[in-house]
Amino acid sequence: MPYTHSQSIPDATEMRLWPHQSLPPKGFAAFILATFALATIPLFGLLGTVLLWGLLPFLLLALAGMYYALRRNDRDRQIVEVLTVTPESTRLRRRNPRGPEQSWDCNTYWVKVALHEKGGPVPNYVTLSGSGREVEIGAFLSEHERKALYEDLSRLLHRSVRA
Repeated sequence: MPYTHSQSIPDATEMRLWPHQSLPPKGFAAFILATFALATIPLFGLLGTVLLWGLLPFLLLALAGMYYALRRNDRDRQIVEVLTVTPESTRLRRRNPRGPEQSWDCNTYWVKVALHEKGGPVPNYVTLSGSGREVEIGAFLSEHERKALYEDLSRLLHRSVRA
């Protein structure tokens, strides 16, 4: 599950959410190396010919494009959402890969968690509402992870209001 709970101070619970990182740095290096090795196999028959030098730039250009796309995808997945819940207040902070940090604050008593099975940008869309606003949380998670997040949030907020 790409989110964790922690209790740094006695009455506060912090939940951190992030997108799933499926390609670790070692896997990235291995993929680029394997792609280069497999793409050069057809060129072995052209060793010693002028045609090799005509095709090699296109191979390197394709490899550079693959490298750029994977790196860009990695940077775009650097989203972190932090939900801090205390008996008095609930705060959601979202650090975007590019752009300013977004935040939302509300009295915990008035926070409502909603699971929108249909009608949202993704199935099982989870939102928090209060203080006149409705904010999304965990939209980058998978469908099953959003269902589990909804249940965890419901329990967490219910427990915090009772405390």
